Amino acid sequence: MLKFRYGGEGGQTEAPIGDYVCDARTEEGELIEVQTGSFGPLKEKAKALAKKNKLRIIHPIVLQKTIELYDTKGTCLRSRKSPRKGSPWDIFKVLLYAPELPLVKNLTIELALIDINEKRIDDGKGSWRRKKATIADKSLSAWHSSIILSSIKDYARFIPYDEEDTFTVKDFAQKTKINTTLAQKTLYTLTRMSLVTRIGKQGNSYLYQKSKKKANKGKKK
Repeated sequence: MLKFRYGGEGGQTEAPIGDYVCDARTEEGELIEVQTGSFGPLKEKAKALAKKNKLRIIHPIVLQKTIELYDTKGTCLRSRKSPRKGSPWDIFKVLLYAPELPLVKNLTIELALIDINEKRIDDGKGSWRRKKATIADKSLSAWHSSIILSSIKDYARFIPYDEEDTFTVKDFAQKTKINTTLAQKTLYTLTRMSLVTRIGKQGNSYLYQKSKKKANKGKKK
């Protein structure tokens, strides 16, 4: 659904680019890749596509999902809001296995903040997690906004500290109001991006500090 939105009226979907197929290419020539899961599988593809083209990776962040359950005859049995809500911090869950991807020249990552409707069929053939209901369709129900991450300095928005501050994973989690596991993934990724530096230990916990500006000028290598 997003590849058509980003490809535009004059764009092309399922565009062949060398040895790869890209989700879309805009009329202006920018390549669009929609990635809902881990960025790990995109590492080599993104580098290859961005060598000669501008590449935009769209990562949807689902703020609210409405689940509609139908029987096999097409009658809606019930509709409910999923308790799971996404946030911009979820980008670090998918960047974990490709933490240096934001360093690639000509590459922009865009977080699309959306709501979706998920249609399920109660046919007994789906995952046990969904009580054996099959996912039949997903559709965009609301578009809220987007967050553009086109250079390393754009990721500094996720570091709520000054350069002289020191902090642990627990401190970071409390400051940003995210859970400890996500805080660990975030700091690992930011460290690999040279935005955060591990400077020692405080008891059994690693101690971090925001990297000095002279060590990071926000340029892609």
